[in-house]
Amino acid sequence: FVFMSLGLALSLPAQDKWTDDLHLHLNFGQGNVLPEYDFINLVTERPTEVFEISLLKQSDGSSDWQLIYKYPAYGLRFQYASLGNPDVLGEIWALYPYFQIPIYEKERFEFNTEIGLGYSRVNQKFDLEENFMNVAVGSYGNFHFNARFNLSYRINDRFNLGASLSLDHFSNANTSEPNLGINYLNVLGGFNYRIGYERERLSRELEAHEKTLEKELVFSIGGKHSRALASTYYLTNSISYEMRKKYFRALHLGIGADLFVDRSVEDQLQKQERAYQSSDQFQTGIHISQTLVYNRISISIQEGIYLVLTEQVEKYKIYNRGIFKYRFTDHFSARLTMKSHLHILDYPEIGIG
Repeated sequence: FVFMSLGLALSLPAQDKWTDDLHLHLNFGQGNVLPEYDFINLVTERPTEVFEISLLKQSDGSSDWQLIYKYPAYGLRFQYASLGNPDVLGEIWALYPYFQIPIYEKERFEFNTEIGLGYSRVNQKFDLEENFMNVAVGSYGNFHFNARFNLSYRINDRFNLGASLSLDHFSNANTSEPNLGINYLNVLGGFNYRIGYERERLSRELEAHEKTLEKELVFSIGGKHSRALASTYYLTNSISYEMRKKYFRALHLGIGADLFVDRSVEDQLQKQERAYQSSDQFQTGIHISQTLVYNRISISIQEGIYLVLTEQVEKYKIYNRGIFKYRFTDHFSARLTMKSHLHILDYPEIGIG
């Protein structure tokens, strides 16, 4: 939220009032927990119910990035949701910043998309004695991800009516077990009220884009459990080098190499009664990446293949990483990374680049 606020503050002229183009959103809706696992069908008794309140700031094109993204908006949302079974899955409270990008606008109608990431808390989690049916959530606190499509209709200069299709996911990034996580899909309806004045949208020609090459060296540290319900937490590290070509202002494509150190490998191989040697805790690989950039904030997806020093526990051939990065200067950045093997989350990392 701090990073998003900094990005917003850097793009707002000093003479504007904070309430200009500030919107209040209220949404209500219903949906279902998605039955990805068999136990979901057993414990889900009713639809999910969702209530949301959000503050949204509309940009006016005062920065190049706002023009590139066709006047995006920045928001902070509080969400409450029931999860279909109050005794097993419980209820959730989430708080997260989000980024809204217009897709289509005509007269009174607007169609846009959103992505958000933050924190959520549930009141029911796995407990071997009191809640053994909840094998999806192993901690009260979780990472929360939201993606949605919105359709709105402007009634007048202050009020909009809206409808949304929203997908939410929360899990603890393998910091506690179990960690299957829960996904729920909802249809929402509500209204939007503009609090302050509506600013005039600015427009101008952008300078020609230079397709430059960027090189980055990254050091990261993380941690993981070796297996379900294990109490020991093992340290992980990685070193990565990547070259990215800035083919477009908002989209950069890259290629890189990685070295991973996973200190849980010895424990996992011993539990499987398999031989272990010290080199097994190291993995090396190469990857390609796609990076979406907005000012100092970027989101990257990497697809990699293990080479030379391969993954020995499950014999995975490929790995993936999702990266949320904030660039403090032209030469220094911080990041949060989620390493996985396709849909199987391995561990989270924090790093500097």
